[in-house]
Amino acid sequence: MIDKVAWVLVSGGTILCSRNHGRDLFYLPGGRREAGESDLQTLVREVREELGVTIVAGTESHVGTFEAEAHGRPPGTRVTMTCYTADHHGTPHPDTEIAELAWFGYADRDRVSAADRLVFDHLHAAGQLP
Repeated sequence: MIDKVAWVLVSGGTILCSRNHGRDLFYLPGGRREAGESDLQTLVREVREELGVTIVAGTESHVGTFEAEAHGRPPGTRVTMTCYTADHHGTPHPDTEIAELAWFGYADRDRVSAADRLVFDHLHAAGQLP
């Protein structure tokens, strides 16, 4: 099981997604938890590393926890992704391992991983991603 924490940034009916170098699909910004890290610590570290922005502590809100087949891993490998919204300082930009950023609407859900599609579906059902 892969344990990930992801940032959900929705603006104007679209959601911020990132694509790593060498990958064909986009993902919600975030990544794997390191030993001993809390959800918030993982979120802050991963978003800073990937997008060069700072999550504002105390503003995080749990969106949901989603589980699906892990993209690009051996069959049967699952990912659990705990998702949060949170305020931030700075303008997101591709940093380190990120090749590009994109703002996707619900119609773009086929361009993201299976776990991210569950988040898209959840936000669409809630009216946040038309």
